[in-house]
Amino acid sequence: MADWYSGPLAVSAVPGAGKSTGMAAAAAIAIARQYERVAQSRLASRRQLVVVTFTRSAAANIKLKIREYLKQLSLPQIGFAVYTLHGLALNIASRHPDLSGLQLENVTLITPTQSHRFIRTAVEQWIANNQSSYLRLLEGSQFDGEETERLRRQSVLRTEVLPDLATTVIHEAKSSGLSPEDLRQWSKQTTDPYGILNVAAGLYEQYQKLMRSRDFIDYDDMILAALRVLDNDSARRIEQNQVFAVFEDEAQDSSPLQTRLLEILASDLGEDKGDKGDNLSLLTPNSALLTQDSGLNLVRVGDPNQAINSTFTPADPIYFRQFCAECDRLRRLATMDQAGRSTRIIIEAANFALEWINSFYGVKMQQSSHDSIASLPFRPQRIRPVDTGDPQQDANPAPVGRGLELYTPRDIHHTVELLSQRVIELFAQDPTKISAAVLVRENRQGRWLAEALEPICKEHKITLYDVGERDRRSHIPQEILALLQFCDRPHSPDYLKAALEVLVERQLVPTQDLNALASLPEEFLYPGPLAAPQSETVQKASHLCRSLLRARLELPIYQLISFLALALNYDQAELATADKLAERVNQQIAGNSSMGAMLSALSEIVSSERFEAVETEDLEARYTRNGQLTIITMHKAKGLDWDYVFLPFLHENLIPGRFWVPPQSQFLGDFTLSEVARAQVRAALHNESRIPEVSQAWEVAKHLKTAEEYRLLYVAMTRAKRLLWMSAAQKAPFTWSKPENLQEQAPCPVFPALKRQFPESVVSLMTVVQ
Repeated sequence: MADWYSGPLAVSAVPGAGKSTGMAAAAAIAIARQYERVAQSRLASRRQLVVVTFTRSAAANIKLKIREYLKQLSLPQIGFAVYTLHGLALNIASRHPDLSGLQLENVTLITPTQSHRFIRTAVEQWIANNQSSYLRLLEGSQFDGEETERLRRQSVLRTEVLPDLATTVIHEAKSSGLSPEDLRQWSKQTTDPYGILNVAAGLYEQYQKLMRSRDFIDYDDMILAALRVLDNDSARRIEQNQVFAVFEDEAQDSSPLQTRLLEILASDLGEDKGDKGDNLSLLTPNSALLTQDSGLNLVRVGDPNQAINSTFTPADPIYFRQFCAECDRLRRLATMDQAGRSTRIIIEAANFALEWINSFYGVKMQQSSHDSIASLPFRPQRIRPVDTGDPQQDANPAPVGRGLELYTPRDIHHTVELLSQRVIELFAQDPTKISAAVLVRENRQGRWLAEALEPICKEHKITLYDVGERDRRSHIPQEILALLQFCDRPHSPDYLKAALEVLVERQLVPTQDLNALASLPEEFLYPGPLAAPQSETVQKASHLCRSLLRARLELPIYQLISFLALALNYDQAELATADKLAERVNQQIAGNSSMGAMLSALSEIVSSERFEAVETEDLEARYTRNGQLTIITMHKAKGLDWDYVFLPFLHENLIPGRFWVPPQSQFLGDFTLSEVARAQVRAALHNESRIPEVSQAWEVAKHLKTAEEYRLLYVAMTRAKRLLWMSAAQKAPFTWSKPENLQEQAPCPVFPALKRQFPESVVSLMTVVQ
């Protein structure tokens, strides 16, 4: 990367290789070279380096690193811009509103879930317009005409199956630049009786009409808006002439349309080059082969083995793999395969897991003739320790204990005993010099584990930080809604209790019997002369509730959310999120500023959207703080590391898991419409010879999920520096929504293989002091 001057370059980096740090250093060097060109060409002075990464926190970190390197080079800390992909797209779209079609002051950004009213309305409108297709779905694989069963199936289709299909395919199609008509054409190549892609096309079409009619946009619309700008010759040259190169981090997480956006910006079509290369600027990813003189100044850094977002976003590691293959053909592929993060036995374990999984699933895939199952879960790429004398501090550190510890507890309660015992031992030394985390597959495991560990950590004065519970800002819309509902109907026992629960949770009033207070709202809020005297704690709660009601009477509607945020003593990040929420709600109810409209808008956000918080702190530092035991999901742990990492509950039903058709929708067949449609869309996007039929598409979808779950485990294993603690209890819940229902559970298939490969790491429970 440091030697890069121009052209395409792919960098495939293993976990812990320092790819983000390397990119920041390479960016500073590229900017320094650009300064040298300034002396020779006035054109160069107007161009900058664009650096793109996946998350806002990653963008903030890489910006800081680039500035530090430029400072070391005694250069001004300018000449570059760092964006997330959506931030870059929005920046381009907002500069050319006439071309992008986005009048930002008039549009509302949403992140819809399948319960969003636009999705629900699209479903109802599609049903009204497509009765024959709907009746075919209703009939399913068999139907005896019984009226109760008909009503049940109608409910399942309207509230579950079709909304799920709509959310999955709309996101998949829009982020790939596909129209409803594209889906309809592909549907003609399939013979399934439901016409799944045709149904999806109709739902997509209805959704788009609703979005346009209300001036709503989603994140995919941002990318599409930027591409509409770049489709204009004049605007494209303006944008390209501001950029001398594009560096992309976490390239394995890009969708096709996002990659296309970067390729257009990175096309070197400076004013001195006329129209040369215009065809390249508009090509879609992988639609043409890269060449040495293609004029594509694009450096993409990533690790396809850490692609863990492709089953719930349209990102697919196949695109970065293809870019790597094309760059390899041009001898423009670099591999960062040395990593100093982890001790050697952790590296050996991660390498073994990767190779064992590829070997295990390679045999299965040879039995399938379909193109989509051609790719293994991992790109064959071993992690190598760094060389002796490497300048990085404490490279490949000495292991703590065995470095790798493998446990088979009796059940999940025994798991907590063993895990907490090991944590206490580790934190008995100087806890200010160590970091530790428990990585879980899903939030429900984290919630259960936090409750089990809290008294133990409290007893031993160990700070416990549950990311899923305490770092989630989505509580803000719920809390504001609860208080506003109380202000609207203060004599409702339910609303009063909900408001009091918020106040207790925020530690604004003491914990007390809320049921007793809520049972008689009028007596609690406005006690008469004959009422029994209120205790001091009740008086405090009553006074605060009355102050909220007074604000409701005295303040205009548009100020209420901001007032409630201050009343709840929100911190800086929470206040920023509340301001964002207030702006969104006030924009949505413009022209109908009533309490009813505000409650309706807030209720919809709470029930059917992923409302994104405003973050004002360095979350990575918060999660990896020394002296703290962090509970965090495997997905959120990507990009982070700790001295000690604990991976409990490694069971086959979660990793790799299995596709499970809900009983209520099994009348359609042994598959789900959404996953079949996703696999069919991806097969078409990957230019495969044919679109798979339902049974084959279902197998492809299962393989995609299996591959991603194993990559997620690999990411989790490679977060550890000195100790990796792994366990698979003999008994565990089938579903963590009911953790009390324990049953025999098979371990994740790679776990017994690790025990066979590393027998010295298997901890005998007989040796563990009880």
